[in-house]
Amino acid sequence: MPRHVRHDGSTVRIKAPSAPRPFPVPRPAVMPGDGWEDDTTVKGVRYDGTVLAGLDAEAVEAERCRFENTRFTGSELRRSVLSDSHFDTCDFAQVRARDVSLIRCAVTSSRLTGSSWGPGTFRDVRFDGCRSDLALFRYSTFHSVVFADCNVQGADFQSAELRSVRFVNCSLVGAQFSHADMMNVRFENCDLADVNGVTGFRGATVQGPGAMDLALLVAEEMGVTIEA
Repeated sequence: MPRHVRHDGSTVRIKAPSAPRPFPVPRPAVMPGDGWEDDTTVKGVRYDGTVLAGLDAEAVEAERCRFENTRFTGSELRRSVLSDSHFDTCDFAQVRARDVSLIRCAVTSSRLTGSSWGPGTFRDVRFDGCRSDLALFRYSTFHSVVFADCNVQGADFQSAELRSVRFVNCSLVGAQFSHADMMNVRFENCDLADVNGVTGFRGATVQGPGAMDLALLVAEEMGVTIEA
């Protein structure tokens, strides 16, 4: 388990996300019965190549489901909980999610370009190989979350709360972290060029080439001129 070194030299362990608890034998989705409408509850369902694009739903609960090649493009989702589920090669582009919680979920090789998730809750979630550029996570809460090998360019984490979060081999060029609240957060081998809101990195650990990018931005913020 990775360790985070505080500014006073003490170390704490960063909690890794808990894995989703899979349903033993998820049944194939049958549409339209397994479609998402207000107050829908689905459990142990496998969506494969399903189109859930353009939906407008509130109070959806999806538990221990598997989504493969599923399209949510342009959908609006409110006050919903997605738990113990795996999203593989899914399309969340331009999704508008408000007060939505992802709990013990894995998201792999999926697209979240231009989607909006604020305010939302992400707890025990792992994003692998996802495209999350220009995604909005303002005022969202992240607890025990990993972004690995993701494109997070231009994403907005303004006023987000991040606890035990790791960004590994990610591109965060131009991402926004103004007023972010970080504790036990690590950036490992990430591209941090032109990130905004560098004061929001207080409490974070930066390892790899991104450390120099951030140091230069901090110096610029403080009005320090560095001459080689």
